[in-house]
Amino acid sequence: MKARLMLAASLMALCSFALADEARPFKEGPVTVVTYVKVKDGQFENYMKWLDTNFKPLNEELMKAKVSLGYKVYASRARDPNDPDLILSVTYANMGALDNLDERAEPIAEKFQGDRAKRAEASAARGSMREILGSKVIRELVLK
Repeated sequence: MKARLMLAASLMALCSFALADEARPFKEGPVTVVTYVKVKDGQFENYMKWLDTNFKPLNEELMKAKVSLGYKVYASRARDPNDPDLILSVTYANMGALDNLDERAEPIAEKFQGDRAKRAEASAARGSMREILGSKVIRELVLK
């Protein structure tokens, strides 16, 4: 008897979640990691070349492997010296796609950019071209 009451209570709770979801005017969509970049004076073309020859092929391969959905590079007009010049984004299907992301992306990154030590060295070298101002994880809310 107690088991039936627990089952009934569980089913009622699930139904109320389903009804609440139907009442919402949106659904949770893809998740995007956004990185804000300040390009150093005189380095814009060099950094764009790096993005074209490294960032792009890596992200194209991540898309082929179904690790990510897409990527973009945006130009941004800085309002003050602390604003980014470029905004990089990589989009994933959902929050769950970020679970174990390093494990899935590591073999692909190694193929394109070498082992972790080599990638860390290259990242430090890119410091002469740009400064990473920060990043955010944002989720699209798709209106029904």
